[in-house]
Parts: sequence; C-alpha cells; structure tokens
Amino acid sequence: MNRTYFILVVLLLLFTQTFFAQQDAQYTQYMYNTISVNPAYAGSRDAMSIIGLYRNQWVGIGGAPVTQTISVNSPIGSHNQVGLGLSVVNDKIGPTQETYFDIDFSYTINLSLNQQLAFGVKGGGHLLDVNFDKLNQYTNTDVSLETNIDNKFSPNVGVGIYYHTEKLYLGASVPNLLETQHFNESGDQDMSASFLAKERMSYYLIGGCIFDVNRFLKWKPAVLVKAVSGAPLQVDLSANFLFREKLTLGVGYRWDAAISALTGFQISEDLMLGFSYDWETTALGNTEFNTGSYEFFLRFEVLRKNKRILYPRFF
Repeated sequence: MNRTYFILVVLLLLFTQTFFAQQDAQYTQYMYNTISVNPAYAGSRDAMSIIGLYRNQWVGIGGAPVTQTISVNSPIGSHNQVGLGLSVVNDKIGPTQETYFDIDFSYTINLSLNQQLAFGVKGGGHLLDVNFDKLNQYTNTDVSLETNIDNKFSPNVGVGIYYHTEKLYLGASVPNLLETQHFNESGDQDMSASFLAKERMSYYLIGGCIFDVNRFLKWKPAVLVKAVSGAPLQVDLSANFLFREKLTLGVGYRWDAAISALTGFQISEDLMLGFSYDWETTALGNTEFNTGSYEFFLRFEVLRKNKRILYPRFF
C-alpha cells in the first residue's frame, strides 16, 4: 500500500463507529470554511487567510438560527510547518446566544513535494446567554425558567487531522471533546444532579477533489459528514464548477434536509466572495413563513508565504 492510500485509510478508520448528528453551527459553504471544524487546516493556504461568513437560516421564522463567523489563520516560521488560527463564532437561536472563541494550532509533515499531512489542536471556550423572558411561558411554576443565564463560560478542546495534495483533500476532526452540561437544576457541580442540556462531541469527516474538465472548466465535488450522539447522521454533498478560475457555480444537497445553490467569484488572487441559498425539503420548507436560508462568504488573503505557487489553491 503506497503512502497516499495509507493516509486515506487511517482517516476513514477514525469514523468506522456508529454516529448520530447535530449541534454546532451549520454551513452550506463548508468547503471554504474548513477551519471552523478542523484545527489542522490552519496555515494550509500558505497565506494569512481572513474569513467572514454570515448565515440566516429559515428566514421568516421567528427565533431561527443566525450565525456570524470570523476567523484568521496563517502559517508561521520559515518552513510553513506550523499554523496558527483564531476563530470567533456568534450563534443566535431563539432566546439563546452563544459566542465561541478558539485558538487553533497545526503542525504539517511534508510527505512529498505535493503531499502534506497536518495535525491540529484547538483550545478555547464559549459564552452562553439565555433570555427566558423571550419565551411564551404558559406556566409560572417552572423554576428552571425563572433566572436568565448571562455569559456562562464553558471551556473547549478539539483535535483534527488534514491531508491534502494539489487536487485532493481529506480531513477528520472532533472540534469539541468536552461534554459540558447546561442548566444544572440543583445549582451545584454534583455530576449526579439533573440538567436540561448537554454539549456532545461532534465528529466530522470532510473531503473533496478537483477534476480538470477542459482548459477552462474544473469540477470540484465535496462532502461533509457530521455526527453527534443522539441525532441523525448529517451528510452534505456538493458539486461546484469553476470557470476560468474566476466564477464558481454549483449545487448542494443536505441529506433529508435541503437543496442548495452556490455561487462564488474570485475577484482577485487575494479576494473571494461567495453566496448560497438553501431550500428546505422537510415539512418546515412547506410553511408560508419559511423563505429559505441565506449564506454570505468572504475570504481575503495577505502576506502570502510562497510567491511562486506551483498550482492554484481552490480549497
């Protein structure tokens, strides 16, 4: 077995157990926002990469998720083997608001001239706010809804591995290893006390490749698999077509959940804009109040380490 296939097998073996899905913020343009789920991606683009993303989900439904993300990551040192990143995510759902902040660290091993394998860790935490006054309460006897939650801090640690060549990438990660309990009804730290919510470990597998259709057209399929104990497996599939290394048009499918349209434009070597729209395929999509989900993406890159790029980077 050659080295390339050995790496692929190792990554897939990390995900051979039974998984279930969903807790973290959801993205349709995940192929451009890998740093949000895998710390090993930090520094892989040989430049300081600044990413901003805004997602408004299920527009028209009160209290639906709204997510803002900003991240910065860059290689450091003369050999580009170490990467550092910083991410901040603000996620609002109904009466809750969570702010995540993480520092990412990666170390890359050069397997060959065009093959890299990176290992990553992340550390940080999040702040939780819950305003129970925004709920329509039909009873005043529930003591768990009497006191709002303000800036409750919970720590977080995550790990990841990321392999890529000039035409292929594959990563596996667990961005939240700590299973934090929320809303402890007893008000103490006794592990036997009851609680209303619990953070669970999320397992991610991401991959994609690039095919040259002709001189001017490239096909970029990608997949994201997300699993969380206690919820259905989430699978995102996408197929993007890149015209003249400038304009991207594509479609996506979130298993049993949504169909997506994606577009992007490489304004310059350092600046890219992206947009996606989701149509719900569930019963939620048949309501007159839900007009779909929108997502805007911006990536700006500076301080490029390698001025002589042997091949363009599309992921």
